[in-house]
Order: sequence, then C-alpha cells, then structure tokens
Amino acid sequence: MQRAADPTLEDPGAGGDAAPAAAAAPRARVTTCRMFDTPVIERLSRVHPLTIFVFWLPIVVAVSVWNFSNGMSLAVYLPLCVAGWLCWSFTEYVLHRWVFHFRGRRSWQRRMHFIIHGVHHDYPNDGGRLVMPLPITVPVGLGFYFVMSQLFGAFYGVPLFVGFGIGYLLYDGIHYATHHFALKRWPGKWLKRYHMVHHFAGFEAKWGVSTPLWDYVFRTVDDRRGRPPVQG
Repeated sequence: MQRAADPTLEDPGAGGDAAPAAAAAPRARVTTCRMFDTPVIERLSRVHPLTIFVFWLPIVVAVSVWNFSNGMSLAVYLPLCVAGWLCWSFTEYVLHRWVFHFRGRRSWQRRMHFIIHGVHHDYPNDGGRLVMPLPITVPVGLGFYFVMSQLFGAFYGVPLFVGFGIGYLLYDGIHYATHHFALKRWPGKWLKRYHMVHHFAGFEAKWGVSTPLWDYVFRTVDDRRGRPPVQG
C-alpha cells in the first residue's frame, strides 16, 4: 500500500485521531493535507461532492424504470425501498462506529485509520475528502445488489438496491452539507448540531450522520464514559 505522505502517521494515534504536524499552525488556516506521494493516488483520494450524484442517480433511475417496465407495482416497490434504506442506515452506523473509528496498536492500522477517516477529523472542512470515492462505493453498491438479488431475486433486489443507494446519497449529501452549509432550519440544523457534537466534543457517540435511528437503538446518543450528556 502506498504510504501516506503526511508525516504525522509515525504516531497517528496521538491526540485522538491522527494529529497532523501542521496542527502547530492555527487550525483555521489548515484545511487539507497531502496524503500520498504518488500524484495519481493522491488525485483519486479526492472527489467532487457532485460526482456521486452524477454517477449513481442515472443508475437508480434506470434500474427503477426497468423494474416497473417488468411489472413491479408501487405498493411493493416503496416498502422494499424503505427496507433498502434501513439496510444502508445500519451499514452507515456499523461502518462509522466500528470501522472508521477503529485504531489498532500497530503502525499500519493507525495509518489505515488516518487514511480512511482520521484525515476527515483532522481536516473536517476539506471538501475534497467528504464523500466516498467511486472506487469504494461501486464495489459496495454492486456487492449489496448481488447479495439482495441472490436472496430475493433480481426483480425484488432492484428496489432494495435503490433504497440502499438513496440512503447512501442522503448520507454523503447530508454529511457534506453539515460541514459546508449554514443549515438554519429543521431537520438540517438539528443534524448539523448532532454531527458537530460528534466531531468537536470528543464524544465516542452520535455515530449516525443521516439519521440518529441506530444511536437510539444502541443507546449511543450520548457518550457513556462518565461524561455529562450533550444534547444533539
């Protein structure tokens, strides 16, 4: 694996998430870092936030049209879409809590944590690293569709895939908005506050980004390590 160029990866567990050497400078003026020495890999680590919508929305529309043209009814389609969205919301929670925030003791594990998610906590307003790159989302999306089509058949797998995809797009869209837009109305304002507490209060809680549903299910709305609760 290409070693990330950021020098802080020698001890990326210091100070919570990876603590960049640039942290010595005023944080407000440091908005990004170079992660990879190889220009191509560095470029692929960045993605414009509209890219995912331009790529995925036509696919979602196309497979939905195919589904309806082959006899799918709206009464079946919508509940399956909701089920697909629930699958995504649970996936979002699991990934954020147990994968993105996993910090192992080995140097390569800490390096992977920085590359996958630690860089976002160190540079939360880096707009080029706020949504998932297509080399990650395409295999995940295709993998989910394959599993659903094997379990329920291609016909019923499509609306599950659509709900999963819409859930993902909502997640990345909301995530970008909470960092870059002044959300002044509910629910945007509430979701922004909820996510900012996760980022800046040092809490091991509030893992949901697009929805707090699974935080309530698993009782992780507040940090339970003896700290006073913070309202989202």
